Amino acid sequence: MENCPNCGADLPKKARACPECGSDEKTGWSDEAYVGALDLPDEEFNYDDFVAREFGKEKKVVPRGLHWFWWIVAIAVVGSLIFLWFRF
Repeated sequence: MENCPNCGADLPKKARACPECGSDEKTGWSDEAYVGALDLPDEEFNYDDFVAREFGKEKKVVPRGLHWFWWIVAIAVVGSLIFLWFRF
């Protein structure tokens, strides 16, 4: 272990206690304290619930005016093809 799980201070090799905060194996230097300091999610973590709380409900983004633009382009292309068909 290179850092204290309680305060994050650098530890000398073979240290029995943290020189900064004084924690040791009994007061928070155990493996449970080390893993607890990582702030990992619980076993019962629900990703969908997290996303709903963090970002709110999912909204469908539809650019305005783009829909009609493609209709006009399609009509223009079809009209051009019909014009070229009858011209030749």
